[in-house]
Amino acid sequence: MKFAEITGWGKCVPPAVMTNNDLATFLDTSDEWIRTRTGIEERRVSAVGTSALATVAARNALAAADLDPLEIDLIIVGTCTADEIIPNVASKVQQEIGAKNAAAFDLNAACSSFFYAMHFATSSIRMGMHKKVLIIGAERLTRILDWTKRESAVLFGDGAGAMVLEASDNHAGLLASKVSCDADARDVLSLDFGMSFDRYNFDGVMPFNFIGQEIFKRAVKGMSAAVEAVFQETGLSVDDIDVLIPHQANKRLIDFLAKMCKVPEEKTMVNIQKYGNTSSATLPIAYTEALETGMVKPGDSIISAVFGGGLTCGAGLIKWGERVTPLQNNQMTLEQGANQSALDLILPLFEGAKAAAAKAES
Repeated sequence: MKFAEITGWGKCVPPAVMTNNDLATFLDTSDEWIRTRTGIEERRVSAVGTSALATVAARNALAAADLDPLEIDLIIVGTCTADEIIPNVASKVQQEIGAKNAAAFDLNAACSSFFYAMHFATSSIRMGMHKKVLIIGAERLTRILDWTKRESAVLFGDGAGAMVLEASDNHAGLLASKVSCDADARDVLSLDFGMSFDRYNFDGVMPFNFIGQEIFKRAVKGMSAAVEAVFQETGLSVDDIDVLIPHQANKRLIDFLAKMCKVPEEKTMVNIQKYGNTSSATLPIAYTEALETGMVKPGDSIISAVFGGGLTCGAGLIKWGERVTPLQNNQMTLEQGANQSALDLILPLFEGAKAAAAKAES
């Protein structure tokens, strides 16, 4: 049986940066309030759609693997902020990069989407159904937020990351994983914007439901159980782990996981301070930056854990291969929207949400 070795990686983060101080110019908040509760200092705001972010990340991952797009036989895009309901983001990526031989579909497990994609792509490769799979996590969350609600508006940002998985004889890639769903709590993190949505009476604000304390409690429980299941399956323990790369949702949650896995601060990947929670994109962006900074070394054993709307959850043990540097330059960036500031992009959304709230009250 083949393994699904990670041979390519890359990210795409929009150029527009919104700091906590920027948010404080129109929200009742402060840099200290946000940092002490979340660990976030700034986030990125995209002027372009999710598919554009995903395409740049995909090109960077292919460059790192030095692969012709025609060699890719499957593309999976994890996202909850697709540009359209139909067609999917993955088909747009396929078109843009020229991966004409690839099947393509989207997967929505909210913040868990990228890890779910890794889980199922690995299974497909190990069963011999696919040989070279491109998986992407991409989000444009800033377009769905109610920017008048401090508790959720300060948390999220835009971005994308990608990986190439290839069939390999090397003992590398995702070696064990556990995914699950706590559907009894599916309503504590939700966006009622689908076929149930009344598009004829739309007031300009998407109904985003976010119950932070309940999400945190269930995330701790779900990720802990998933990590323990992975240890039980592999026979490994916390002593065997070299690096922790978790979903970047909240610094307190990352600290909890690090303590549980007995991974010291210097071996725990944290970049939430730069990007906020980019949902399905947090994991591939974190992996890319962990490689760029030298945190991940050849042969490392890595634990990752995620949770998202649904409430979906997962954890996995990744064995890194021997190569930790890209074969080609994987630093391509977005060319669109470079001249627009984050406030230029967000203030119209804030004013629209305020106007809709005032209309609803009148």
